[in-house]
Amino acid sequence: MNRLHEVEVFIAVAEAGSFAGAARRLHLSPPAVTRAIAALEDRLGARVFQRTTRSLTITDVGERFLGAARRVLGDLDTAEREAMGETTAPQGHLTVTASVTFGRSALGPMVGSFLVAHPRVSVSVLLLDRVVNLVEEGVDLAIRIGELPESRLIAKRLGTVHRILVASPEYLAQHGTPAAPADLRHHAVIAFTGLMPNREWRHRSGQRSASVALAPRLEINDAVAAIDAAILGQGITPTLSYMVAGHIRAGRLVPVLQTHTLPPQPVNLVYPEARLMAPKLRAFLDFAGPRLKSALADLAEGVAVPKAL
Repeated sequence: MNRLHEVEVFIAVAEAGSFAGAARRLHLSPPAVTRAIAALEDRLGARVFQRTTRSLTITDVGERFLGAARRVLGDLDTAEREAMGETTAPQGHLTVTASVTFGRSALGPMVGSFLVAHPRVSVSVLLLDRVVNLVEEGVDLAIRIGELPESRLIAKRLGTVHRILVASPEYLAQHGTPAAPADLRHHAVIAFTGLMPNREWRHRSGQRSASVALAPRLEINDAVAAIDAAILGQGITPTLSYMVAGHIRAGRLVPVLQTHTLPPQPVNLVYPEARLMAPKLRAFLDFAGPRLKSALADLAEGVAVPKAL
């Protein structure tokens, strides 16, 4: 049996969660799907699925093979499109992911413009506050904030953002402005758990990184809700500079302890390594890259963080 056919059937079973679902998707009979998976497992010398009469789960071997299998079929699809001369007409479906707040601030408006420019491409946008495994979850591109671990992903730098603390002018007028990180212990802190997972605020003290343990008055797992609480005068909250740029410029929020901020965090477009890049992905990178860079620069305007003492 054709090896690429086996790979295609394997991916379909993994995504459908059943042999019957894969058979319907590929317009094959269930026995044909069973034979393809059996042939693949014989060739690999290992099970890719654990099967019972009621359930089907992918094995560790299957999980590792799935990412490589998707890359193989992706490269083949790209090669075929290039051979047919489709490099000038991107088409197909793209899946893009970013954090919820960044997606709302910068990604969403840009995607709409991209769809107008490339009518043969469709896009799924996944706004998730977790790190997505691009290969295993079938995602083409991610926007990531923070230092990237070593991996085979390709990264394109878009800019930087800062971690900052903000409060409303009314709160600071009533409770005073902290002069040092230790002063936060005497203030109402609104902890966005994404930036204060251990109830600590990490900062820079001289040339060293340090942290101060806090007892937040309020903990929220949503950045926008934490920012809204700060605007209402309920306390000081940690955030990323792009999230509050408009509020700072409008005077609704004021940065505090700016000279104790950590170094800026990079913002990157990342995508899986491949021998051939799909035209739809190249088109998105070329379109989105400069626009997201410009959006980050606009969000940073007026929210510059001074150098640490």
